[in-house]
Amino acid sequence: MTVIRAVDVRDIRFPTSATLDGSDAMNTDPDYSATYVTLVTDDPDGPQGHGLAFTNGRGNEVCVAAVHALAPAVLRRSVDGIFNDMVAFTRSLVADSQLRWLGPEKGVMHLAAAALINAVWDLYAKLAGNALWRVLADLDPEQLVACVDFRYLHDALRPDEALDILQRSRPGRPDRERELLRDGFPAYTTSVGWLGYDDDKVRRLCREAVTAGWTQFKMKVGGDPAADRRRAAIVREQIGPDRRLMMDANQRWGVDEAIERIRALAEFDPWWIEEPTSPDDVLGHAAIARAVAPIGIATGENAANRVMFKQLLQADAIAFCQIDSCRLAGVNEVMAVLLLAAKFGVPVCPHAGGVGLCEHAQHLAAFDYLCVGASLRHRVLEYVDHLHEHFRDPVVVRDARYRMPEQPGYSIEMRPESLAQYRFPDGPAWTGGPGGAGVA
Repeated sequence: MTVIRAVDVRDIRFPTSATLDGSDAMNTDPDYSATYVTLVTDDPDGPQGHGLAFTNGRGNEVCVAAVHALAPAVLRRSVDGIFNDMVAFTRSLVADSQLRWLGPEKGVMHLAAAALINAVWDLYAKLAGNALWRVLADLDPEQLVACVDFRYLHDALRPDEALDILQRSRPGRPDRERELLRDGFPAYTTSVGWLGYDDDKVRRLCREAVTAGWTQFKMKVGGDPAADRRRAAIVREQIGPDRRLMMDANQRWGVDEAIERIRALAEFDPWWIEEPTSPDDVLGHAAIARAVAPIGIATGENAANRVMFKQLLQADAIAFCQIDSCRLAGVNEVMAVLLLAAKFGVPVCPHAGGVGLCEHAQHLAAFDYLCVGASLRHRVLEYVDHLHEHFRDPVVVRDARYRMPEQPGYSIEMRPESLAQYRFPDGPAWTGGPGGAGVA
């Protein structure tokens, strides 16, 4: 029996604002950061569990404090005991009778819960000796349903319906797994189109990506209308008329403005427009979707919880469901949204990028394909070519497809030298010590 005896949490930040990697209409100078959690067990020779919450720089210390506040719910718990009642465990984190007042089930506390819950799943997979996507796929439908908290969902998805979805997806699973291992999971690149990049850099990156075999691209919009149109013309010219182009406004517009701006960009044939307005505005998304069809609306990167996704799906507000591995409260809540999306027939295209989100999302996309959605139609996983070198088991993308990870765990364990180098505020990357630029 493995018992968690300590929770270590660190503030890790990367100075990506120096090159404007990750820049968009709302996040103009991001420093990609991680609230990085390590679960230490009573077995000195056994594995540790790792998880993180992705943030954008300032405020990461608040998320670190939130993990400390939630840590007592994890300490001295056995892994077997946690997995005997996953719903009770997740509720101990997201529905604490006092701490939930700071949410409930949203914001910094939810990010902290995600880091801890994902770390528990990482530990569980390592103890099982398998990659997380395989661990999830090997669970029986009844075991998967038992991991999901259906509170607030019964009007849209009942446990018996979820069980039916999982049972219907079982036929053909061995063939789908062989396909994944042979071909990988389809990806699109966002690395060509950050808003802070100048036109020449966008041209160069698009050309390089086309040469490398990419067929699906995403660019950032939401700046000056003329600049958006100019940059969209550049991307479309470089990638040609037959490759897919997606656009991401990162919540920049109000509803009426979003409709106007999307219609102005329609000539560039976007497949979807992502986060056109406030992530909380379900009816706004629905109004935009009706007005700009057949252009699809995608959202979910900043959807706080399963209830938001339930409403977006009920309102027919999104054509693409974009789960985020660290915004939702870990693997369990992601399962709930995958099942909701399957019930409503909406493809899941996970948000990735950031720090470690690609590493996480590949497992979730594979699980959805194998066990829930059971289709690759209109499914594609975001890829951003930044910061993977800091992980022990970084993503591998070849021929514009994610190659399935095989190392045990959730692929989120960072290298010790990276943790030391980018620790905030006293790591060399921030103080100007050996190997650091001293950007602070």
